[in-house]
Amino acid sequence: MLLYQRFLGFMINEKEFALLFNTLKLLNDSVVGQSGGSEMLTGFVLPMVLIFGIFYFLVIMPQKKQQKKHQEMLSTLRKGDMVTTTSGMRGKIVEVRDTTMKIEIAPKVTVVFERNVITGMVAEQSEEGKD
Repeated sequence: MLLYQRFLGFMINEKEFALLFNTLKLLNDSVVGQSGGSEMLTGFVLPMVLIFGIFYFLVIMPQKKQQKKHQEMLSTLRKGDMVTTTSGMRGKIVEVRDTTMKIEIAPKVTVVFERNVITGMVAEQSEEGKD
């Protein structure tokens, strides 16, 4: 009779668990046995630090710059500016509040949006040209 065990959220039987455990033990022994444990820093930790550094410069830094630029754009919005939202709606700002904005999306149709859903400003000429 096989007993099932939970391993990382998966149900596996005893034979599979023993095979997985022995494989991981063999890999660990071969890494520690070859390097004597002293080269563990350069063999594992250094590449992980390099991967994190590359990830930081390629993903995290540009995203922080983009968020800062978006916050600056939101702080400069004024009444009368043409904006577009995350849902794709375009309109003219009628009223600016601390956390919300009232936007006119059609003549005499105003909608209240949270400030953070504004994705950008739209040139008024392009809006008129599309109608």
